[in-house]
Amino acid sequence: MKKIIAIGIVFLLVSCKSEEKKEAISNPKPLKTYSKDGISIDSYNFLGLEPYLKKDNDTTYVVNFWATWCVPCVEELPNFEKLNAEYKDKKVKVLLVSIDFPKMAETKLLPFVKEHNLKSEVLLLNDPDANTWINKVDSTWSGAIPATIIYKGDKRRFYEKSFSFEELENEVKQFQN
Repeated sequence: MKKIIAIGIVFLLVSCKSEEKKEAISNPKPLKTYSKDGISIDSYNFLGLEPYLKKDNDTTYVVNFWATWCVPCVEELPNFEKLNAEYKDKKVKVLLVSIDFPKMAETKLLPFVKEHNLKSEVLLLNDPDANTWINKVDSTWSGAIPATIIYKGDKRRFYEKSFSFEELENEVKQFQN
């Protein structure tokens, strides 16, 4: 009887650890959170960002890689913001992944997010080994920005281009069915 109880306790502990690992993978802990003037941005290395690129549910994810110093990126941001606002009740989530330098997060990125009143979720990718993670985002990506992934479940498309709102909306609609 004692052996059965001991085996049950071991099984319970192992299954709890497994659930903790699943939660840690789906909700990674940021390397650092930058905050200023009411704006907060979590930073992740690629391992921490990766779960945001692989969620498996009925939501369409639009993940845009950009930077404050990238003129085409900044020009297209209002299109992502408009999509975020117009599709917020339609299971579409916009995620803006900044590749700005972490040392500029408080002086450039946070003020930019505040000044442009960005409502989409913004994350900072803090992983200097771009040669490793660029291919993991998409094997066809040259590393140029802006770049966007749109995915829902197993359906996934990668774009290394700027979007007008109409182009972006048309792409997202293909994932809504």
